[in-house]
Amino acid sequence: MTGGVIISAPSSGSGKTLVTLGLARAFVRQGLAVQCFKSGPDYIDPAFHRAATGRASFNLDSWSMGRDQVAGLLAKASGADLVLAEGAMGLHDGVEKPGAWGRGASADLALHLDWPVILVIDAGGQAQTAGAVALGLREFRHGLRLAGVILNKVASPRHERLLRAGMAQAGIAVLGSLPKLASVALPERHLGLVQAEELPELEAILNAAADLMVAHVDLAAIRAAAGALHYGPALHLTPPGQRIALARDAAFSFIYPHLLDGWRAAGAEVVTFSPLANEAPPKADVVWLPGGYPELHAGVLAAADRFRTGMQSFDGPIHGECGGYMVLGEGLVDKTGQRHQMLGLLGLVTSFERRKMHLGYRLASLLAPMPGQGVGARLRGHEFHYSTILTQPDAPLADVQDAEGAPVAETGSHRGRVTGSYFHLIAEAS
Repeated sequence: MTGGVIISAPSSGSGKTLVTLGLARAFVRQGLAVQCFKSGPDYIDPAFHRAATGRASFNLDSWSMGRDQVAGLLAKASGADLVLAEGAMGLHDGVEKPGAWGRGASADLALHLDWPVILVIDAGGQAQTAGAVALGLREFRHGLRLAGVILNKVASPRHERLLRAGMAQAGIAVLGSLPKLASVALPERHLGLVQAEELPELEAILNAAADLMVAHVDLAAIRAAAGALHYGPALHLTPPGQRIALARDAAFSFIYPHLLDGWRAAGAEVVTFSPLANEAPPKADVVWLPGGYPELHAGVLAAADRFRTGMQSFDGPIHGECGGYMVLGEGLVDKTGQRHQMLGLLGLVTSFERRKMHLGYRLASLLAPMPGQGVGARLRGHEFHYSTILTQPDAPLADVQDAEGAPVAETGSHRGRVTGSYFHLIAEAS
């Protein structure tokens, strides 16, 4: 019977992703079918999950998605032996006000699904206090079930004894104790981890992480702790067109897997092309440029003449999200201050020279239609970028609010058949 656990932590940087990947690959090597999910709006971790398990991983989000959409996505675990849902940030971290039904915290999902939590504790700089931290996380919300902890970055046998003593005093099981090993790590850049497809050594990292789990974690106890899985019928998301030309390469890779899956389930066809390979969009009803890292490839994109000509001559609707939105504009200034000519389908000019983080959930009410959505449609999404707008002469696409209801200046824009936004679409708001 399929069962699930939530892998969380007191904070970001505790080792959740490495533990999730190591456990996933270790169980796969045992012959189990493992399904991963990611709590919250993250487009990078699911690709690592897929590499570890061979199954697509999907986001679950209590702020953006209705309960019925979460239930439908859980059906992706049908046929799996075990579900590992990786949390985001700290266990109870979320926004101040509820969205669709929750605040976006991993604890929301744990309570809603009645799945136990496995805490990854970065033990650096503490000993028995780690027991108090774990106890506080368990008791902070009534009804939360804690299966136990995996201690990470344990410095010595003496350090481990002290940590275990603190957990015993708190009445919390220790499911594993990982030594401090700098050799097993995932490289990072400004938006988080380097993308899975950019790491030729990824298989070696996954197997090293799995070896670490096999040697130091009670895998049988983790599998035995998994809570029951209950899922509902899949929801069909509104596709932006019948045949969708999707930019897909190292510059355009940030799109939520559940969107593509939902579009296909609704009968749409998704065909990909690579702007970095100077490919024009294939014949389609709509072109969709997702986010990614166009600032790292601005010179290549500026010189991609077939891509430029194909986009400018495409006679259907075009939409860009975040990095895709930037490429639709007139220009992109990279971190060195050099301006690169972009497609010019919108008047937008953006800059990466002076980085400023823009981060958070977004609720958008459309002022103009965009592919698949009409005027007045309410969309839930998320924004995460470091670029700033220098010029935006076109009409705004939407009234945009953050999770607390405050207006957001980055409204997106539209010109004729072309639309774009900094926020990444997650779900249609009810």
